[in-house]
Amino acid sequence: MSAQKHYSVKVVPYNENWPLEFEKEKQRLLEALGSHIITIEHTGSTSIPNQEAKPIIDMYAGVRSLLNAEDYAGLLSKSDYFHVEAGMTGRHLFAKEIEGVRTHHLHILPIKGFYERKEFLFRDYLREHPELVKEYGELKRVLAKEYHSDPDGYTRAKTAFIQRVDDLARLERGLPLRNVWD
Repeated sequence: MSAQKHYSVKVVPYNENWPLEFEKEKQRLLEALGSHIITIEHTGSTSIPNQEAKPIIDMYAGVRSLLNAEDYAGLLSKSDYFHVEAGMTGRHLFAKEIEGVRTHHLHILPIKGFYERKEFLFRDYLREHPELVKEYGELKRVLAKEYHSDPDGYTRAKTAFIQRVDDLARLERGLPLRNVWD
């Protein structure tokens, strides 16, 4: 499995099994990582009811202190996860594939500030505002066609929407505004 492999953008209708798949995977990861993990949360579009999504279960695992990626890779090797060099500071990204298809992302990062991250604010705000779920789904469908062969372009093209929702969520919670890519 190669972290350098090219992936196309595919957005599918919401699947009611995604939360169940997350719970099963969470248990596997807790067994593999043991006391290193404080919590594992389901994030991304698959965690938002009725949200169209790329069919990849995104998860964030909070740890007291971040170890080297190699330490986690050793613990996760039997769970079919591999480290992805994504140039992210202060966290590690691992992925899982089944028959060459990316199915799971696991971000491991320190618990400090965990729930103030854009991923949680975005998830929680959309869960509370179903009208935005519909708007986001329409945007994702259009962008998936336009950026079918450019996953990075697809992600960048969603920035204005993500920033707007993040700003609304931060204002609602009394948190300072931030650029979503900081």
